[in-house]
Amino acid sequence: MTAHIHAIGTAVPTHDIHAAFIAWATPRIADDRERKLFARMAGRSGITHRWSVLPKSAGGGSPVDAGGFYHDRLPPTSERMAAYAVDAPALALEAIAALARQVAIDRITHLVVASCTGFVAPGIDQIIAAELGLGGDVERTLVGFMGCYAAVAALRVAHYIAGSDPAARVLVVTVELSTLHLQDAREIEPLLAMLQFADGAAAALVSARPQGLAIERFFAATLPDSADLIRWTIGDQGFAMHLSGEVPARIGTALADSRFRERLFGGRSPADIRGWAVHAGGRSILDAVEHALALPDPALAASRDVLERFGNMSSSTLMFVLDALMAQPDMEDGIAIAFGPGLAAEGFALRRI
Repeated sequence: MTAHIHAIGTAVPTHDIHAAFIAWATPRIADDRERKLFARMAGRSGITHRWSVLPKSAGGGSPVDAGGFYHDRLPPTSERMAAYAVDAPALALEAIAALARQVAIDRITHLVVASCTGFVAPGIDQIIAAELGLGGDVERTLVGFMGCYAAVAALRVAHYIAGSDPAARVLVVTVELSTLHLQDAREIEPLLAMLQFADGAAAALVSARPQGLAIERFFAATLPDSADLIRWTIGDQGFAMHLSGEVPARIGTALADSRFRERLFGGRSPADIRGWAVHAGGRSILDAVEHALALPDPALAASRDVLERFGNMSSSTLMFVLDALMAQPDMEDGIAIAFGPGLAAEGFALRRI
């Protein structure tokens, strides 16, 4: 049996912190040349808005302003995880509500949740299940700490469940609160990494019933000698992201290799693929994919639009792009692909029903 994504609901918080972050980060760079480089790259990032669950300060300011979450200090990991335990399920439930406005989400048999920006036990899967009133017999799976391609892993779990049980109705949720992990960085590379990330959640209903997008083939590939290019390190003051500037070039080099493309696309030529749901990990990553595959300018429009309006929401980003792709009436089939720690590429082929 083939699994199908019936619909996708998405949600972001209401606090736009992108401009505030740039204003905070720029004067932290001591070297004038690097400060100007940061300003240029921020302007060319392709991002206009990034949203955070962190509240505005009493005076209406950002998390780094007086009275904000980060004002004059970096909270310990324990305080950040306390915020995650409350805000991650709440944002996930907003995405589920958005999904419920499109399709009925009754008779859920399985819940699959992906998140890499926090930990809590009982898990957010259990918190979400309780808030939805799901019975204790609902089978839960938590996909943790896989990073930006975790949406693929979560959908893969749902795919195998739906493929083996025609009665299964799988609720897939991704939720990431990246803005809980601001670091006391003064070097340009970590500041540019933090410039990309934002908060967001998505929810999808997956079953064997033919509707929406059919999931036809999963793939995964790890780039050799690349394990250190993307890393999360859990410290006493949150999770520190290391995102090497080499990542876009390494992705581009891999995708230009016909053997690597064969593994990912199953022998299909990129020119024959109509729809592209590429994880919007950053403008340079999208540029590298577009160039390596010789894609026309409009091919990654959905990814670029998500990046511009929401930034990189880690595992939720690909779900936002898939949602946009489903809204395109001329999209008949396509490829979904995301990149993350490893450095690895994971994805699947899809077809409109």
